[in-house]
Amino acid sequence: MHMNITGDTGSAGNDVKDIFAGARSGDQYRVLKMVIDGEQLTMDTTRKASKKWDAEYDSLVLPLLQDDMPCYILYRLDSSNNQGYEWIFLAWSPDVSAVRHKMLYAATRATVKKEFGGGHIKDEIFGTSKDEMTLVGYRKYLASQAAPLPLTAAEEELRKMKLSEVQTDISVDTKQQTLQGVAFPVHKDAIAALERFRDKRINYVQLEVDAQQELIRLCNTESTEVKDLPMRIPKESPRYHFFLYKHSHEGDYLQSTVFIYSMPGYNCSIRERMLYSSCKNPLVDMVENTLQIEIEKKLEIDNGDDLTSDFLYEEVHPKQHAHKQAFAKPKGPGKRGGRRITQPPAEED
Repeated sequence: MHMNITGDTGSAGNDVKDIFAGARSGDQYRVLKMVIDGEQLTMDTTRKASKKWDAEYDSLVLPLLQDDMPCYILYRLDSSNNQGYEWIFLAWSPDVSAVRHKMLYAATRATVKKEFGGGHIKDEIFGTSKDEMTLVGYRKYLASQAAPLPLTAAEEELRKMKLSEVQTDISVDTKQQTLQGVAFPVHKDAIAALERFRDKRINYVQLEVDAQQELIRLCNTESTEVKDLPMRIPKESPRYHFFLYKHSHEGDYLQSTVFIYSMPGYNCSIRERMLYSSCKNPLVDMVENTLQIEIEKKLEIDNGDDLTSDFLYEEVHPKQHAHKQAFAKPKGPGKRGGRRITQPPAEED
C-alpha cells in the first residue's frame, strides 16, 4: 500500500519508509508526526532539531497534539545506542476522541513501531491528556520506570496494551488487519431476535456493525433453509449470521447453531474489517454466556458459495482420523443391535 506524504518534507515522491530510513540513519529530523488518513499511514509533520532535545521538546511536541484526534509522534533524543540515535515513541489518544479512532490507532501502533525499528525506540509514552505528553510528564514516566511506584492510569493502560498487544498486518505494504476484541453495545432489537432464535421461534439472525453509532444492529430474521443460506451472504459488506442447522446425524435429528462471520475480502475497507474482527469475539461471548445459546460451530467465510449442505455437515461433524482408514483393522462380526433412529418432526425432510 503506497503512503502519500504531506507536511514539511514537501516532496510528494517520498513515502513513510523513506522518511523513517532518513530518520534512523542520522540527525536530519527531531520529530515526526504520523496520522492515519483515508486508511493510509501518512507523515503529517516533520521538524528538524535546533536546540538540545529537552530545550525544544515542549515547543515541538505539544502543538502537534489535537484535542480530539489520536496520532503517533517519534521524538529523537541526543543519546545513541548501537543502532543509532534513540527515540521516544508517543502514542496520543485523547479521552474525547471517537472510539473507532482509538481502536484504529491502538490496532496499528505495534506495526508503526515495527516499521520504524523497535531497537531505536528508548521509551514509549501512552497519553490521554496533554500533561502526560509534556517534558515534565516524560520525566515522571522515567522516574516511575526507575522506582516501583504505583502506575498511573495511563501507564497501567499501556502495560495492559503491551501484554495483550496484537501484531497487526496494516503497514506501508498491506491492508490486512486484526486486533483484540472491543465490545460494542448490541441493539435491543438484535437482543430480542437472538432470544427468539434461542427459543427456536426463528431459525436465522443476521447482524451488522453500525460504525457511526458504534452499535451492533439487527439486519434480517428471514426464515432460512440451507439452500437459502448463500443468498443471505452480502457480497459487499461483512455480517454476522446465526443459523439453526437442522439435519440428521447417525440416525438422530439435530438442530445445531452455526455462527458464520462473512467478510467479503478486500471489497471492504480497513475500518470495516477492523471493526467486525474486533467486535466478533465479545459478541460470541455475550451470545454464549449471557443469552445461553450453545454454538456448535463457528465459521469464517468470504462469500456464500461454499455454504452447501455437504459443507455444513462436514464442518459440524468432521470426520475423525480419516487419513488412517486405509490401515484400519478389518471389522469383526457385527455384535451390535440396530442403530437407534429418532424420527424428525413431520414437516422436516
